Amino acid sequence: MSANTPGHSRGLKKTHKATIAGVAALSAAALGFTLVPGNGGSTETEPQALANTQQVAWSYDANSPQAKALAAGLAEQSSTFALKAKQEADAKAKAAAEAAAKAKADAAKAKAAAKAKADAAKAKAAAKAKAEAKKRAEAKAAASRAAARKPVFANNLDGWIREALFIMDKHNIPGTYHGIYKNVMRESSGNPYAINNWDINAINGVPSKGLLQVIYPTFKAYHIPGTKFDQYDPVANIVAACNYAADRYGSIDNVNSAY
Repeated sequence: MSANTPGHSRGLKKTHKATIAGVAALSAAALGFTLVPGNGGSTETEPQALANTQQVAWSYDANSPQAKALAAGLAEQSSTFALKAKQEADAKAKAAAEAAAKAKADAAKAKAAAKAKADAAKAKAAAKAKAEAKKRAEAKAAASRAAARKPVFANNLDGWIREALFIMDKHNIPGTYHGIYKNVMRESSGNPYAINNWDINAINGVPSKGLLQVIYPTFKAYHIPGTKFDQYDPVANIVAACNYAADRYGSIDNVNSAY
């Protein structure tokens, strides 16, 4: 019987089934041609080959191998897209977490560096302050020791001579108590404010002054630092005069007259 006979489509051969599958894959536009009215009201039918295919029954079977394969392919494709999206999301989340961790680490590092710098500056300042305090303490202690070592001298001729000898000893200026005393008594009779207003020095404008009658140029040249820069100061006057006598006569002890 003819393959076009209705009711016998289940008797199609394998080649016919392949033809049907091929035709089913075509687009809907290619499968159906719209009937276009002619000039005389008659219709133009589609080609016989296509007309024959229209008589073939087509149904979709979800349990068919083709349907199952298609569903499996779609499911696999969907799973692949979902996995890729998840991987991209995970990568972005990981990058964001790493950036946040790096920013946090950098901030902690900067904070630690700033703290270390501040601590170092603080320690340096503390060390400097400690060193300065130690230096002041040592200077104060040295001054106290020096003050303790320095004897207290009476404010009279005996005390002035003894204090002058104490200073002279530190500066290696020779002289004895007796040598100083005898010259003081001859020159000023022990008056620290004695002044000669009649000799040649006075005439020249530089009168002799003090216990040992020293003129200003001599006092200035032989003054010892640490004593007062005052011709009338008894200790400063004795020390400067003895320093001058040592330079010119070897010692104040060698002076027995005006010098």
